[in-house]
Amino acid sequence: MKIAESDLIINPDGSIYHLKLLPEDVAETIITVGDPDRVGEVSKYFDNVELKKGKREFLTHTGFVGKKRVTVLSTGIGTDNIDIVFNELDALANIDFAKREVKKQLTSLNIIRIGTSGAVQCDIPIGTILASSYGLGLDALMNYYLIDLADDEQSLLGDIESHFNHLTNIHPYLIAASEVLLDTIGKDLPRGITVTAPGFYAPQGRRVRAKNAVPDFVELVSSFKSNQHRITNLEMETAGIYALAKALGHKALSVNAILASRVKYEFSKEPDKVVENAIKLVLERI
Repeated sequence: MKIAESDLIINPDGSIYHLKLLPEDVAETIITVGDPDRVGEVSKYFDNVELKKGKREFLTHTGFVGKKRVTVLSTGIGTDNIDIVFNELDALANIDFAKREVKKQLTSLNIIRIGTSGAVQCDIPIGTILASSYGLGLDALMNYYLIDLADDEQSLLGDIESHFNHLTNIHPYLIAASEVLLDTIGKDLPRGITVTAPGFYAPQGRRVRAKNAVPDFVELVSSFKSNQHRITNLEMETAGIYALAKALGHKALSVNAILASRVKYEFSKEPDKVVENAIKLVLERI
């Protein structure tokens, strides 16, 4: 079936609408970062960079780490941007732009997020590099997509829904990381459930001037336990990444540089160093 011009927008130069990339610009292994300035902090470790492109907050560098071709791409903040980035990355890999049709043979991308995060458990110190075993979304993105949950996802989500059942306006979703990426890039890293919030301040339990509707939010998420599972950290993209990766048939892993302890009210004195450690770790294992 031909995809409508209004559903898949292709620029006059043949590039995808927001990312402004051509299909050949993107490797099958992709690192995503939120901050466009962080793209160069990743690609400076490439053995060579063959491409640099950018539009809006979406900056892309593609090159080689050894013999492996790798793309690093900035997504901006939040799952609304993840919706754009993941649909367009999938289109670049799996849609024939000339025919506007899905390719007969699909490509499964390996997508690794390197992002910053705040811990909600006392035993996770600032400076930790943590792999998200699950992404727990408190945003509305997955109200608009249909995906089938695995048994472990469904069971764990049921326990989470019970824990949050007094918050009638929040409808969480839960998706697991790629087991392949978790066992390779995430090997030996501490793991846990990562909460993806739809904002940085009150949606993550921060209090500045506006009144919070959920004043005990950090305590609420940190107190959840289900068998060996617990919520370990808060950020703004992981669950959307995991959910859309599953919906589109890609593999995804979120690697979190812990810059804050939300339970000890502390923030890293060397945030750039923590992020650099996470970048180096991923590139060594990619």
